[in-house]
Amino acid sequence: MIPFLDLHAINHRFEEQFQNSFKQFLDSGYYILGSQVKLFEANFANYCGTAHCIGVGNGLDALRLILEGYKILGRLKDNDEVLVASNTYIATILAIKQAGLIPVLVEAELRTYNFYIKSLKNSISKETKAIMPVHLYGELAPMNEILKISKEHNLLVIEDAAQAHGAKNSEGKLAGNIGDAAGFSFYPTKNLGALGDGGAVTTNDDELAETIKKLRNYGASTKYVNELVGFNSRLDEIQAAFLNCKLPSLDSDNEHRRKIAKKYISEIKNDKIQLPFWSGDVDHIFHLFVVRVERRNDFIDYLDRNGVGHLIHYPIAPHKQEALLEYSHLKFPVTEKIHAEVISIPISPILSEAEVDTIISVLNKY
Repeated sequence: MIPFLDLHAINHRFEEQFQNSFKQFLDSGYYILGSQVKLFEANFANYCGTAHCIGVGNGLDALRLILEGYKILGRLKDNDEVLVASNTYIATILAIKQAGLIPVLVEAELRTYNFYIKSLKNSISKETKAIMPVHLYGELAPMNEILKISKEHNLLVIEDAAQAHGAKNSEGKLAGNIGDAAGFSFYPTKNLGALGDGGAVTTNDDELAETIKKLRNYGASTKYVNELVGFNSRLDEIQAAFLNCKLPSLDSDNEHRRKIAKKYISEIKNDKIQLPFWSGDVDHIFHLFVVRVERRNDFIDYLDRNGVGHLIHYPIAPHKQEALLEYSHLKFPVTEKIHAEVISIPISPILSEAEVDTIISVLNKY
């Protein structure tokens, strides 16, 4: 059986470094917002090319704290509208709702699974104050078009970069350094994954960065001095230590994923399987390799019989979720088609050439 994702094998490569980091962590006696968090924030800001990185508890909190920060700074207010992809993971939408803002769902484009630009333009109203593009599956959203629209309408651009660590645009800017701010997740399955929950905000906005530093820690500027009504959302010290071990391998891991993706795209030849679009550039880091099939349940049974792992990202569209009943009357035909047909096949930095060849053979025989 070829597993969809072997996290144990991925992390085993760093076991000695993890052990050393854990010992240093224990010996330090400092467990919250210590030297490892500060080091990771400096390392990841440097990697992304941003002035600031603020470690937080998870990716959802990263997005919410950006929005809360902009409210404090007067750039947003309650019930402002934020444009967001209709086919994103629900966390993106929850962050907007929890910050007291209104998510406006925007139809997807079938080729790339990102914003359909015409729908994005048509969704702007006088209440719209921000766009939250999602770099879904590891591919950058159409940021040039989004930035042009945002400039025309004076809108904030907040990247959901939870799946796009290391994706780079044609100007050489990385995810997290293209919009006004970005939220990252370091959930264990991500291309840069911790061994537990974790997240970060990146930005070049000094005021926003200082505000989020306070918000993540009860609104405090210094211990027991609380200036804001804040939250408890801090990147864990030990997770920061593990991320510091893994960050130097991110680019090579992403390149290995692209190598596998290139092989899949060139060698999987089956009319029943719709392969993802990819220009071949470094704007895609293939957090996931997502195909579409019309008879998905039959395809799943076939993969199970032939020992190929898989997952569905995601089986239920956000506007069909019980948690978002206020959107249930809406129709997004492209989004609904995507959620009915997508299935992710194995892609990871430790997938062997023989395993890749086996997967290609199995899919070609379907």
